[in-house]
Amino acid sequence: MIIKKKVSVFTMAFAIVGLSIFSMLNYTEILSFCQEATSIFKRKDSDFFKLPNIDCRRTPPFLVILVTSHPRQIKSRTAIRETWGKERVIAEKRIVTFFLLGNTSQPFDRLIVTTESSLYRDIIQKDFLDTYYNLTLKTLMGFEWIHKFCPQSSFVMKTDCDMFVNTYYLVELLSKRSQTTRFFTGILKMHDSPIRDPGSKWYVSKEEYPENKYPPFCSGTGYVLSTDVASHVYMVSQKVRFLKLEDVFVGMCLAELKIEPEVLHSEPTFFASRVEFSPCRYRKLITSHFVTAAEMLIYWTGLERSMVEECPEIQ
Repeated sequence: MIIKKKVSVFTMAFAIVGLSIFSMLNYTEILSFCQEATSIFKRKDSDFFKLPNIDCRRTPPFLVILVTSHPRQIKSRTAIRETWGKERVIAEKRIVTFFLLGNTSQPFDRLIVTTESSLYRDIIQKDFLDTYYNLTLKTLMGFEWIHKFCPQSSFVMKTDCDMFVNTYYLVELLSKRSQTTRFFTGILKMHDSPIRDPGSKWYVSKEEYPENKYPPFCSGTGYVLSTDVASHVYMVSQKVRFLKLEDVFVGMCLAELKIEPEVLHSEPTFFASRVEFSPCRYRKLITSHFVTAAEMLIYWTGLERSMVEECPEIQ
């Protein structure tokens, strides 16, 4: 069943005009346009287009995984639903996974998202253009949903569609924690500086961020936070200067909240790069990057089959 949603004339006109303008602007002007656009969307009504089918008050999950995705990443979402993103209970801890999407002007893409949402009820969506430079808005949307609809959960993970996540090991490590508030972890970035090269994907101008050092943050490829921190980041984000780099912006919010990122385990467990697969190696990591949909299915099957085997090379 396809759920029909009303789309305002303003939104459609904005998307069409925006796409036309993008083809004529240079890189610096695009960044300026993106910031102006996001400020407009921030002032709009906060209604969600799509919401997942869950009642956290009745059945609060231990861990909510929020996966940033683009409407056209259908294969990745399907693979995640069949592997690490499938709702399951691990060591009596319930895990659920939802996908964060922005809006698109393409009718076919909208149809795909609406159909998926009707079938799986695992999509969170609001009315902003789904672009790389709106990733901050996408992540804040996820935290807003946590704040308003699922504050009963214990932990939240934010990750991307091309990541492999070992939920078994993640739950094992989180379950050992005595502290379940004011917690934030991932790949720690403690002394990073803004990239001032205009040719870089991660270029940030002095106007966007005047300081020479970023506050401590974690790589946006995959980080975990206690649910209270997700709520606090969402609330404090309104008074933090907007930055298109989502992971750095979250770090700026953490600095405002005086929350320091910390390590989850004495050994590295989060990886922003690709880790070549072996069942024993993957049993002791939480994230691996640049994993295709086909590989995800193979790796997950291999991981689960190896759970009862001994791995002498892993200490």
